[in-house]
Amino acid sequence: MHQPQDPDFEARVRRSFARQSVMETIGARLTRVAPGKTTVELAVAPHISQQHGFVHAGVISTIADSACGYAALSLMPPGAGVLTAEFKINLLAPAAGQRLEAHGRVVRAGRLLTVAQADVEAVDGERRKTVAVMTATLVTLEGREGITD
Repeated sequence: MHQPQDPDFEARVRRSFARQSVMETIGARLTRVAPGKTTVELAVAPHISQQHGFVHAGVISTIADSACGYAALSLMPPGAGVLTAEFKINLLAPAAGQRLEAHGRVVRAGRLLTVAQADVEAVDGERRKTVAVMTATLVTLEGREGITD
């Protein structure tokens, strides 16, 4: 179990997520925040689809990256910011259904680097199917002008 360094981590994560206009553009919502864990949900809709009607790989990567990044931020010190340094995504199946859920979790939180993973599930009624898995390396940014949360 991970211990947050900031007692106000949930509010800080939610404020930061709300400032990401790309999440608003695609319609993604942050539905869960816990120490080292987040969930980002996205309703499947035509405006985020590729030519065959499946959710575009770039959109899947976007919600998985945010799920990893905010899982990492939840464990960082107050005032720190987070940036993705690297990620790898495996697209396992076409993404179709009613919604996608990207479940991010911290694997290892370090002082400077955090490694996180996200499983992206397509949800259709009671059926769930893992459609992508991401591993990401996130950087803790402290003391940089204009970088917080």
